[in-house]
Amino acid sequence: MSIRTPICFSSVGLTSGRLPLRPSFAVAPLLLPAVSMQAAEAFRFDSGYQTYDESGGRMFIESYYYRGEMFLSEDTSFRFQILRDAISGSTPIGTLPGDATQPFLVELEDVRSGVLAALSQQIGDHRLELEVSDSRESDYISQGISLNDRWELNQKNTTLSMGLNFVNDTITVRGTDDQNKKSYDAFLGVSQLLDKNTVLSANLTLGYSEGYLNDQYKVIQRNELFFGIPVTNIYRENRPSSRLRAVLQLQGTHFFPSANAALDAILRLTQDDYGISSQSLQLEWRQGLFDRLELTPFVRYYQQTAADFYHRTLNGLNVGTPQDYPDGSGVNYSADYRLSSMAALSLGLKTRLRLTENISLSATYERYEMTGVGGDQAPAQAYPTASMWTFGVSFLF
Repeated sequence: MSIRTPICFSSVGLTSGRLPLRPSFAVAPLLLPAVSMQAAEAFRFDSGYQTYDESGGRMFIESYYYRGEMFLSEDTSFRFQILRDAISGSTPIGTLPGDATQPFLVELEDVRSGVLAALSQQIGDHRLELEVSDSRESDYISQGISLNDRWELNQKNTTLSMGLNFVNDTITVRGTDDQNKKSYDAFLGVSQLLDKNTVLSANLTLGYSEGYLNDQYKVIQRNELFFGIPVTNIYRENRPSSRLRAVLQLQGTHFFPSANAALDAILRLTQDDYGISSQSLQLEWRQGLFDRLELTPFVRYYQQTAADFYHRTLNGLNVGTPQDYPDGSGVNYSADYRLSSMAALSLGLKTRLRLTENISLSATYERYEMTGVGGDQAPAQAYPTASMWTFGVSFLF
C-alpha cells in the first residue's frame, strides 16, 4: 500500500497524485547578492535529504534527491533529477474513529523512485525545453512529457512562459485489472521587471484528468443491518472519472538594498469541478548576512472548501449497493480527509551558507499543521501535524 506525494518534476506544475502536503516552491528570481549563483559555470550539481515526520507515529517519509545541470554550449543545456522516497507509517483510510469493528488507521510502506531528464535550447529570444519523467512505486507508475518555452521581450525586462504537459499513470488495483489515468496541463505566465529591485509575475495553469481518479486504498463506511443485527460495512470510494482544474498564481519580489534582504510574496488561487476552491498565501523574507549566509523565515497558509461529493459516511445517501470496483459512474462519494474543508499552516526557516565560490550548504526546518474548517470537516484525528527537515549541498564547476 502506498500514498503519492508529488515529485513536482514539471514546470507546468499540475502533476497527478495525492493532494500536496504543501505547495511546491515557486521559481522566483534570486535578487539577493549575498549567496547568488554564477550562471556561467559548466556544471551545477546539488544533492539533498529530507524527512517528513507526522506526530503520533503516523507517516514518515525519507527522501533523497540528486539534481544536476550541464551547460553543453552557450545555447544548450541538459539537466536531470533522481529521486528516491521511502514511505512508512499509518494513515486514515476514511472510516470514523472509535468504531471497534473497523480500523481508523492502516499501516503502509513503499519505496518510490523517480527520474527526470530535460534538454534546453536557446533559439533567438526563446528558451525551449523538452522534459521527460518516470516515477515508479510497487503499485503506481507515472510517466510524463512536457514542452516549455520562455520568451524574453522588452530588452529582457519581460518574460513570457508557456508550456504543455502530459502524464500517463498506471495504477495497480488489487482484485481487478490495472487502471489508467491521463492528465493534460497547459501553462501561460508573464514576468515583468518593474525596476532593478522589483519583479512581478502571474501565471495560469489549466489541467484536465480522466480515467481512474480514485485512491484505491480509501474507503467510506455505512451502518447497515445484517439479519436485523447492526453492522458497519466499508466500501471503496467513487470519485468522478474526470477533473477540470485551474490555478492562478501571482508573485512579487522586492529587494531592499539598505537591508540586503528581499521580500517574496506568492498568492495562489485554485478552482476545480470537484467543487474545491482553495487559496494559499506564502511570505518569505530572505536576509543576506556577512556576504556568505542567507536566512529565510517563511510562513504559508492554505485553505480549501470540500469537494461536492465529500461525506463522512454513506448513511443517508441514496446509492443502493456500492460497486466493488467503482468507475466514477453513478453517485460519487469519498471520505478522504484531503477532500474535506480544511486549512493548513506552515512556519519555517531556510538557511544557506556559501563555503566557497563553488560550494554551498543549505538546511530547512518546517512545521506543518492541518485542521478542519467549515461545515464539511473530517474527524479531527484525521488531520496531520508534521515536522520537515531538509539538508542539501550544491556544487558549481
